[in-house]
Formats: sequence, structure tokens, C-alpha cells
Amino acid sequence: MGLNEDVGRRLRALRRERELSLSELARRSGVGKGTLSELESGTRNPTLETLYALTTALGLPLSAALGDPPAMAGPGPVRTGVSGSAVTAVLLERYEDEDGSAVTDVFRVSIRAGGVQESRAHVPGTRESLMVLSGTAVVGPPDATRTVGPGASVRWRADVPHVYGAPDGAVEGVLFVRYPSAAESG
Repeated sequence: MGLNEDVGRRLRALRRERELSLSELARRSGVGKGTLSELESGTRNPTLETLYALTTALGLPLSAALGDPPAMAGPGPVRTGVSGSAVTAVLLERYEDEDGSAVTDVFRVSIRAGGVQESRAHVPGTRESLMVLSGTAVVGPPDATRTVGPGASVRWRADVPHVYGAPDGAVEGVLFVRYPSAAESG
């Protein structure tokens, strides 16, 4: 099963678990009903922005739609990334706190040279941290962006709109997205 079909199957199951109609999830997420239908049927390529809009409307981490990270197999595991307007993210790990208080998604991210990607607010209480491996990133809420270079990291609230940019060349990094449990955030 390919990424489109796998993500589509998960989205449909998550929507049905929450007893939401296609129309209601489309309304809550701001994603067109036709787009959502095509995603659920596996005939449309999911973008990072669309998946975040849908999982946020469902009150879930992005990894809920992506599923478990692929196991490391052999010297060169192939991992499929999800791309947005400037960012490609590959899920490396999903960690759930033992007490159920939070889920942390860990992604390997690439920000395209000269690219800027705007991200909508995620679930209330969500925080992001980026450790830059190479390049210089500009990240965070638009009115309080921070510049971070190789070997450094930065943390920001992700329950408000925020941006990712690579003004001086491509950026590679590791992104941690920590979501509180539904009980903690709602």
C-alpha cells in the first residue's frame, strides 16, 4: 500500500472514530470536501499543510495520519516524506509519554533554499523544537521569528501560526513536535 492509500485509510478511520461527516471535517479543517474525499480514497497526494489542518481539526498529532515510522531496515532505509510549500518532513519516531500526558513526533526536516512555509496553529498546548543540522533557519511565530544555525536549536509555541524559512540556502534539521493529550489540551 502506498503513502496516499495508507494516509487516506487512516484519515477515514480517524474521522469515523470521531463520528464526523466528510462535510463536518472539511468545515472544521478548512480543507475542501472534494479534496478530503480524494485524500480518503487515496487518489490525492497529501501535502504537509493539508494533513496538519486535518489532524488539528481532529485534535490529533500529525503522526496519527502518517502511522508508525518505518522500521530501520538495512543500511539505507527508504522513508517517505510529506512535503509542503517549503518543508519536507519524514516521521522518524512517535513517542507517547507513559502517563498519557503527551505525544512527541520526531521528524527529519528539509527546508528548501529561499523557501518560506506558513503553518497554521496546531492543537492547543503544542510546542515545537528545531535542531539545525546544516544551513540557517528562520522559525517561529511571524512576529517573533528566531534565526538558528548548525548545531543550535530553538523552541516555540506551535498552537499559534508559525513559519519555517531558509533565506540563505537549504536547511536540514530534526523537528520535535510535542502535543499534549486531548485531556490536557481541551
